[in-house]
Amino acid sequence: MGLFGFSKADRLLKRSEFIELSKFGKKIQNKQFIVMYSPSRVNRTRLGITVSKRVGKAAERNRIKRHTREFFRLNRHNISGFWDINIIARKEAAGLITGLVHSALKEVFDKMPRQEK
Repeated sequence: MGLFGFSKADRLLKRSEFIELSKFGKKIQNKQFIVMYSPSRVNRTRLGITVSKRVGKAAERNRIKRHTREFFRLNRHNISGFWDINIIARKEAAGLITGLVHSALKEVFDKMPRQEK
């Protein structure tokens, strides 16, 4: 995969990783998304996406996940350091068009620290 790929190694997959992030990670939020993050133990930035059933039906949840992955894939190079990130969609994220999803995520990602501490 090239610079803009999104392989399996770039994802948070295990439940224990999501739980650890929720317990020990820091939180940034806006009206549409909550972002939990912590320094990664592996030498890469990894992404997890959580969209609960109360956000909408399956098609809507999948659309939000697809747009979130696309935003991360295209903007990962702007994140300095190596982080584990879980993006949690709120109900307000349902129905947003692509541009608004990307701008809401950019707003949250801009609040993340630039250097790993």
